[in-house]
Amino acid sequence: MKIIASDIRVGMLIEYKNDLWQVLKTQHVKPGKGGAFAQVEMKSVSKNTKLNERFRSSENIEKASIEEIKFNYLYKEGINFFFINPVSFDQIEIKGETIGEKSKLLVENLEVSISFYNDIPISVDLPNQVQCKVETTDSVIKGQTVSSSYKPAKLYNGINIQVPPFIEADDEIIVDTRNFEYVRKA
Repeated sequence: MKIIASDIRVGMLIEYKNDLWQVLKTQHVKPGKGGAFAQVEMKSVSKNTKLNERFRSSENIEKASIEEIKFNYLYKEGINFFFINPVSFDQIEIKGETIGEKSKLLVENLEVSISFYNDIPISVDLPNQVQCKVETTDSVIKGQTVSSSYKPAKLYNGINIQVPPFIEADDEIIVDTRNFEYVRKA
């Protein structure tokens, strides 16, 4: 789908120079002399390289058509993760590097949204919040009553986070998958 350069937004995926690019930053500039342009910083989805490009405001850019499909997480084997489509029962295998650090939050049957570009999985989006179990946590220091004080805790999936003083080992908590922060007790 063609869009004009002035419509480019952060997070958008565009096709440029035979590659798929994710827009990291965009700035629209109207100099005193000459035509307006969009200064765009992009990152290649496949090569992990960055590119700064200047597009005239009236220039047409190809916006990538991405298909999002819901899948359920099955299991991990080596560095690869396996998912199943609950409608068609098709199974797919995705490399760990595609999922990144969020792979530690995957639990069996967790529903995720997988984005495909030309039938190739390019990203896996987890729900915004998942339930985790606390493995260990520091004990509370007596007299520490400041409401904003947090203590370190280690979850069973290996992630270290900060939790409120009332959280103990083996407690179930809700964790935000976008920033790995404590949300509330489950």
